[in-house]
Amino acid sequence: MNQVIVRKLDEDTKRRLKRRAASHGVSMEEEIRMILQDAVLKDAGKSFGLGSEIAALFWDIEGQEEPIPELPDDPVRPVAFDE
Repeated sequence: MNQVIVRKLDEDTKRRLKRRAASHGVSMEEEIRMILQDAVLKDAGKSFGLGSEIAALFWDIEGQEEPIPELPDDPVRPVAFDE
């Protein structure tokens, strides 16, 4: 892996990064890595679907080993608003 050194990072930005990383439960280094990856993917026009984005938010929650059951293929019935 390559390294990137960021010089002249002001204290306020560093403090905000630490707070943001803590709120996501990751290290500051991991938080910066995720921010950079997200920025590069958006620049490249590559984005994930909503489901993938949501899954990425919760990837580190324990107890996710079991597969999620499929939803039944029941037909969707419209709601009747008649009185």
